[in-house]
Amino acid sequence: MSLINKLKECVKDVPDFPRPGILFKDIMPVFRNANLVHDTCNEMVQEIKKLNRGSVDAIVGIEARGFLLGPIMAQILGVPFVAVRKKGKLPRDCVSVKYEKEYGFDEFEMQMDSLKENENVVIVDDLLATGLYDS
Repeated sequence: MSLINKLKECVKDVPDFPRPGILFKDIMPVFRNANLVHDTCNEMVQEIKKLNRGSVDAIVGIEARGFLLGPIMAQILGVPFVAVRKKGKLPRDCVSVKYEKEYGFDEFEMQMDSLKENENVVIVDDLLATGLYDS
């Protein structure tokens, strides 16, 4: 079975979560299978290498699901992992950005010294969570 099919089999639909009308994609069952996590991270790293020709300075993980695969991918690539968190969760000086989600507004922060100017980063997040995934 292909990696994509294995992932599709593991990811579960949760209707009306976190609000009515949202189809949440629960990726937590993927983490019950260490080999599947390993293979997924390796495949994503291979795609990153193809797209960026090996030039990645850091992996940036968006809270909270970006924290699940992001550090593993950073370790495979041998680059730093940078955490982007919800406002007020990080100590020291931060930069922030406000954004609109399909069910409200939010604000993220990153510590100011996490990245240097002109670094090439890959952002790890999950569009799966709210059903933006096209099977």
